[in-house]
Amino acid sequence: MAEYELVHEIKNLCRNNQMRDIFFEEIECDDPATYLRQRLAGKQLELSEERGADGAVTIHATVDGLIEKFVFTPI
Repeated sequence: MAEYELVHEIKNLCRNNQMRDIFFEEIECDDPATYLRQRLAGKQLELSEERGADGAVTIHATVDGLIEKFVFTPI
């Protein structure tokens, strides 16, 4: 299993408010997209995935109508 630092951003949809909720954690998983599908099971979910040359994986998600971003950086 690979170890990642996960940065989770939740975009604030309120007008005139540019702040975001940002959370950091360390996780172990084999595949970031599969990890998110399991973590967010039961929610309406749309994912798009980008892989960087450095091994980082960025997943843009719409979770029950909220726009969220998950960045998995290898440790």
